[in-house]
Amino acid sequence: MSNTSATTSGAEPNNAPNFTHTSNYISPPRPPIHDRTSSNTSSSSDASANAPDPYTSIYPDGKMSLAGISLRAMLLGTSLGLSASAALFLSTVYTTPLWRVPFFVTSLSLFHFLEFYVTARYNTRYATVSAFLLSSNGWAYNVAHGSAIAECLVSHIFWPGQTAAGRMVTVTEPYFGSSVSLLLVGGFVLLFIGQVVRTIAMAQAASNFNHHVQSQHQQGHVLVKTGLYQYLRHPSYFGFFWWGLGTQLVLGNMVCFVGYSLVLWQFFSSRIKREEAYLISFFGDEYVQYRKATPVGIPGI
Repeated sequence: MSNTSATTSGAEPNNAPNFTHTSNYISPPRPPIHDRTSSNTSSSSDASANAPDPYTSIYPDGKMSLAGISLRAMLLGTSLGLSASAALFLSTVYTTPLWRVPFFVTSLSLFHFLEFYVTARYNTRYATVSAFLLSSNGWAYNVAHGSAIAECLVSHIFWPGQTAAGRMVTVTEPYFGSSVSLLLVGGFVLLFIGQVVRTIAMAQAASNFNHHVQSQHQQGHVLVKTGLYQYLRHPSYFGFFWWGLGTQLVLGNMVCFVGYSLVLWQFFSSRIKREEAYLISFFGDEYVQYRKATPVGIPGI
């Protein structure tokens, strides 16, 4: 990261300020670009060729619009706070299985906030409005979440109580004698592991991570094989896949669980196949050997 002087050229910081009015206007210097990936600055760099120009994109209609980012962050924070409070109230004070719906909204709000935050923290040049992943996943993504909420509401309002399959995986815990659903516990575990793994994977990949499959080898792009990438070759996909299935177990959705499983598997299978074709062209035999030795962690892929 380059450093800049605290005073402009020719200024005397210890002299008393001069308040004499002058008609000449001196344009302030443009602030420096802080790049975490390199200590050298350059007017043209292949590594940042696809990155937004911070001098034009921070305005309301730009890719890194400060107005757009702040609005989305505020809405996600509000959504997270309200839904978490509602889930806590409905699960402890006014006990009803419908606490699962606001809990689902809580997990969604946290997921989308972390998508942007980790990008902004570790891969700042790509911290665009779309990094929240709120609208860039297409209509099918929104339909999937809407369907999940609808199934949970319908099943618990019109068919309250556990199904026969649900009773088979329910046990009585020994301390308080209350019933515990193993499906619910499994959902919490998958959701937690999925979110943690994805967030850590994005942070460890840093500037080598991108929400979009890269078809060109950018300067500075290296093959990450440390941290989680030592054990999983696509840990962010692993995290997203199991996080998605975990949310459906928490909601108690059997139909959407099957649907999520099929759709997510098909999506990541196709995406990984396409992405790895590019990675082999970038890194050659190094990636071929890495792929042979490192699993994805998603069944059948």
